[in-house]
Amino acid sequence: MSEAVEQVSAVLQGMEAPPALAPRLLAALGPTAAADLAADPWLLLRLPQVTVEQADYCARRALGEAARPDDPRRLAALTAYTLRTAAARGHTAVEEKRLAALVGRLGVQAPARALEAAVEAGASAVFESTDDSDDDFDFEEGGVPDLPEPERFHALPDLGEAEQRLGGHLVRLISANDPVMDSATATETVDAACEKGGFTVTEHTRAALVTVALRPVTVLWHGPGEAAETARALLCLAAIADDSQVGVTVVAPTAQTAAAVAADLAAVAQGDPGVRVLSLAAALREGPLSSGLVVLCESMAVGTARAADLAAACADGAHLVLLADPRQAPSAAPGRVAEDIVRSRTAHTAEIAAPEEDGPGPLAALALAVSEGEVPQVDAPGREVVRVPAASAEEAAHRVVQLVTDSIPRALGIPAGDVRVVTAREDGPAGARALNTACKERLNPGPGALGGFDPGDAVLLVAAGPGYGPGDTGVLRGPVEGGVRVELADGTEVTVTDPAALRPGWALTVGAAHGGRWPAVVGVFPPDVPVSRPRVYTVLTRAVRHVSLVDATGGALETGVRDTLAPDRVTRLVQILREG
Repeated sequence: MSEAVEQVSAVLQGMEAPPALAPRLLAALGPTAAADLAADPWLLLRLPQVTVEQADYCARRALGEAARPDDPRRLAALTAYTLRTAAARGHTAVEEKRLAALVGRLGVQAPARALEAAVEAGASAVFESTDDSDDDFDFEEGGVPDLPEPERFHALPDLGEAEQRLGGHLVRLISANDPVMDSATATETVDAACEKGGFTVTEHTRAALVTVALRPVTVLWHGPGEAAETARALLCLAAIADDSQVGVTVVAPTAQTAAAVAADLAAVAQGDPGVRVLSLAAALREGPLSSGLVVLCESMAVGTARAADLAAACADGAHLVLLADPRQAPSAAPGRVAEDIVRSRTAHTAEIAAPEEDGPGPLAALALAVSEGEVPQVDAPGREVVRVPAASAEEAAHRVVQLVTDSIPRALGIPAGDVRVVTAREDGPAGARALNTACKERLNPGPGALGGFDPGDAVLLVAAGPGYGPGDTGVLRGPVEGGVRVELADGTEVTVTDPAALRPGWALTVGAAHGGRWPAVVGVFPPDVPVSRPRVYTVLTRAVRHVSLVDATGGALETGVRDTLAPDRVTRLVQILREG
């Protein structure tokens, strides 16, 4: 145990809190965690597993009579706790009156004072906006209407500033508005690329590519089963970038998706496509991007903060393209970037569409049906889709392990290492924790000598570091000085020095899997979990070749797909873009 962890443990023992919380508090609060926690016990609320009642109890143990309900430290902590809860649900900000009401529900007698305390403590930041509707001014009644009173929003400082930064850099790119090439030349270039590559693209796709050449920021919508058409579009964009001598950078949220996109390009090109695909973390590590075309694949999975980093890395005059499937769930991180850019009407939207004669394969057919509210049986002669009913969570877990370790490798020739379990919950017998334990016992048993891991373990990265980011998966290869070596899915190796950045990676929650693609996916829906249409769709579209859908919901899967859409999110990006 490090000296810093020991110091935090000692403070926790003094307030009768579990010393096991020390490593997480150190990660959340930084190197001064022990001193900060001793001065403000309510900082315990930085950990999501700590309740307000538990934090109050520890504060009384540490501070005695000085632990008052109206203590500014407590008020600030409760406000920040509310904002973190909202961020965990995808919101980037909370309107001031709404925030005061939520804080009041925690028993705070003077919510306005709590909000002030949070701002004074630097635990909350305030942002104002006057653009609160899609309505234009109406001059028919005569005169100029009064400007509306600005709305006030509160946000966690880092998150609020990230959204401001994202909006600012998007405005910077949009304002340049210089085409890469004119419409006629772009069309000729696309046609030449198709002829050279021995493929064609649809008229929809051709028009979309011309839009990208002309417009500085474009959201390109696509659907399931359109990986080949998307790859053809990327090869055409590379030709546009080459002919105009601006260069192209293709980025994916994770290393595993970068590898999948690279494989799609190689398949269409029938060899080396000459296009480099980077994970978002790898692209950001390389520093400012000099390319005149920057394409982000799977952009629905990218939250506000990571999108801000990418936009900031784009050079002045670069064209930014967001490839997005609007049927997917919103990102696990706060924000709804692609949707907000479209809603702002400050950028352009186009659509990639595969040829009708191609028709959707079984995986795409099921995904499309789910997007329309149905979960039908589909014809899958190559076992691309398998429905696996289960009567309980325990039976679902048994089926999952059987599928990963035996059935899929044996029947389809897909190695267990290329299979990912994507489950709708973290805890419980069929949750990610239990399934990771079961998969490790079968696939790579060991003592966990490397901080609970062994060489050969599948791992998930849950934090950003040099060359890796949240959502990356890989294989732990062994120890190195100061950490462990992890081989990511695209073949690159990174050194992870922060133990808190690693989780077991055989089984992932839907949020952790969003933005990743694997050859085979086992989707798991245990009993008593919230089921929504976008979440089921997102699980299905994580698979490249095969999906096994393990359903232990007793009918709730069909009901959720039919009736439940993604909840709305409060964000400020639309207003920032319009006001920019």
